[in-house]
Amino acid sequence: MLVPVLTFALAAVLIVLLPGPDTLVVVRSILRGGRRQGVLTALGNLCGLGVWVGAAALGLAAMLRASEVGYDLLRIVGACYLVYLGVQAWRSRGAIQQAGGQGGGVLGTGFRAGLLTNLFNPKVGVFFVTFLPGFVPKGHSVGLTSLLFGAIFVVITALYWVLLLRLATRVTGWMNTPHIRRRLDAITAVVLIGFGVRLATE
Repeated sequence: MLVPVLTFALAAVLIVLLPGPDTLVVVRSILRGGRRQGVLTALGNLCGLGVWVGAAALGLAAMLRASEVGYDLLRIVGACYLVYLGVQAWRSRGAIQQAGGQGGGVLGTGFRAGLLTNLFNPKVGVFFVTFLPGFVPKGHSVGLTSLLFGAIFVVITALYWVLLLRLATRVTGWMNTPHIRRRLDAITAVVLIGFGVRLATE
């Protein structure tokens, strides 16, 4: 069992390090509301991962994958949400917010942004239901082992957020420079909209 766990952990580290919508939303929350908003967004993301892990272990993610209508509906909702975040980032680019502020609208930053960005991405569910079983050793419970691997993935993701937040807070002053903020917000907006369009058209 040790070898599959170590193999999965290595694969999980490589996957977590690949930047995606969740990373962009956390970084944007830091830019818009400071370290506190970044922490809340990261926590929301971890809660979303926890929901997907539980769903995968219970077989709900498999049902979602099998249901073309359900997958497409969640995919379109998720795509619209990512585009919404991108538009908000573009509209508010360069705007200065006090640390702990609520920039970006009700859904733009904080816990809810992290949670919804994760839950509205059906790729996360499909990833867990297709990725986790490949590491389950023969003779072991698929459900329990999937929960174990899912917990490992969540822990690795949490460590990634801790590192990102520590590094980000060290350069908060640099990121709050008006022309840097405008560039970062513009880049974030374009990439988020790109993620949304890609998710909607796949």
